[in-house]
Amino acid sequence: MAQPAAVALRGATGLLERAIGYTRASLLLVTPDQLANRTPCPGWDLSALLRHMSDGLAALQEAAELGEVPLRTCGLDDGSIEIVTTLRTRACSLLGAWSDAAVAGDVFVGDRALPTMLLATAGAIEITVHGWDVAGACGRAALPPASLADELLELAPLLVRADDRAGRFAAPHDVSLLAPPGERLLAFLGRRDPPVSSADPAGQHYPAV
Repeated sequence: MAQPAAVALRGATGLLERAIGYTRASLLLVTPDQLANRTPCPGWDLSALLRHMSDGLAALQEAAELGEVPLRTCGLDDGSIEIVTTLRTRACSLLGAWSDAAVAGDVFVGDRALPTMLLATAGAIEITVHGWDVAGACGRAALPPASLADELLELAPLLVRADDRAGRFAAPHDVSLLAPPGERLLAFLGRRDPPVSSADPAGQHYPAV
């Protein structure tokens, strides 16, 4: 009989796989002329967001392979469309790494230890919301699949608390309980309707954070 830890990790890895599938579909929308578009993340253009996502996938892969994630700064943004290819490649590598991840033990993020299952679930939440961000910046935002959003909604309050939001998520906002699960998930994570997909009126890119 499978151990509870093994079952939990398989479930979290499944969430990660579905989140990546949703986000890979969003990446197919990106074209070179959209890299300066605004995103639903205040202060970020699409190019900077993609670089941030690439760093995040690399960190999750390190977590699976090494059992630790050194604290890092966001990589340099060269404004190239090649970042989309890098993201797709990293997404495939990430799934392979988590499929082989050890069940027991914690992952160290800096000096903080987190259970492997929780880190994989947190990764699924981040990847899902950024998939929506990317599609929104391309003018084609589609809600996360209902089944994925339902599961993430159950887990998100355990992983995104008030003191965790700074630099990651805006404050939650009210939405009807009858709204689709994807809309309620995005509302909990502080996301609203995406802005008009256009470059900054002054012709400047937002800075990477």
